[in-house]
Amino acid sequence: MTTLPNTERRDKSVATWLLVCCGLVFAMVVLGGVTRLTGSGLSMAEWRPIMGALPPLTEAEWQRVFDIYKQTPEFLHVNSHMDVEDFKGIFWLEYLHRLLGRLIGFAFAVPLAWFAVRRYIPVRQLPWYLFLLALGAAQAFIGKIMVASGQVDAPAVSHYKLTAHLAAAFLVYSLMLWSAMNLLRPRTTAAPHPWFRQSVTVTALVSVTILSGGFVAGLKAGKIFNTFPMMGDYWIPPGVMALSPGWRNFFDNPAMVQLDHRILAITTFIVVVTFGLRLWRSPLGDRARLGVFMLLASVFVQVSLGILTLVLHVPVALAAAHQAVGLLLLTSALFLTHALAREPETRPARPAKSSTASAAAL
Repeated sequence: MTTLPNTERRDKSVATWLLVCCGLVFAMVVLGGVTRLTGSGLSMAEWRPIMGALPPLTEAEWQRVFDIYKQTPEFLHVNSHMDVEDFKGIFWLEYLHRLLGRLIGFAFAVPLAWFAVRRYIPVRQLPWYLFLLALGAAQAFIGKIMVASGQVDAPAVSHYKLTAHLAAAFLVYSLMLWSAMNLLRPRTTAAPHPWFRQSVTVTALVSVTILSGGFVAGLKAGKIFNTFPMMGDYWIPPGVMALSPGWRNFFDNPAMVQLDHRILAITTFIVVVTFGLRLWRSPLGDRARLGVFMLLASVFVQVSLGILTLVLHVPVALAAAHQAVGLLLLTSALFLTHALAREPETRPARPAKSSTASAAAL
């Protein structure tokens, strides 16, 4: 009978695997942003889940793939000037994006099977890890549907499907990260820190703001009103309620979507800074204090990048960094929330009374 390592060692091994997968998803989010920003996301018009792992290897194969692309709306309406060499430039980014997606699936599924066989993961916990695997597969399927939405009539993907694709990636990342932290820091107390609930609220607000950024990206709303803090000559520009029925403006009107994101971003910044500074002054353990520092640092960087990306008309490098730091901000919020869930309030010990004071009291 195989001798199992102790529980702490098993949990650390599984947590390390989950954190590696988190790193791969982080890279996937950044590469996906660059792919979108460079207009490369619709270059692979042929969906081959198995054989698609190999790029074109001959000039004849490149020409065949290019001929398929020439039938898409993006080529017909945007890139009709391209030849096969130009096409290669946008093809490689999307190819690497899809290849990384396959690598993530492999990096999750194969170790999962190994950990299950070796009983590093208890049988009762297997459904959770299978759910994470299914969620990752669903995220990839949403990506397929998203790309297909830009290859029918207009050379632009649905902003709803793009946001769903981004949300699924962030959800998979968050759940894996939380699972890894659970393994590395098991619960030792029944009562969380008094600020735990506020931290959950802050994390939810950060998540909503990130999702609103998905709508901005999908509608290319960052390319209009490239001034700050005003939108052109207005605080609230005309036309933000131009669509009917009115609720559509919050999802389909680029001017309103940018305004929404500005309001959410500024609100999130104020809430996070206020929360972080107040929490910093309260009794905290070292891990929670590190989480507060990470949260404050990342929110300042994120807002700065957001403003620069806007006023500089969305350069690729800054926009990709803005998306990456958005995930870093969410990571910081999750790390802090987990730290507060795992530790009660830490109060400094009272200084002992001196013998003289004690005698005087008597």
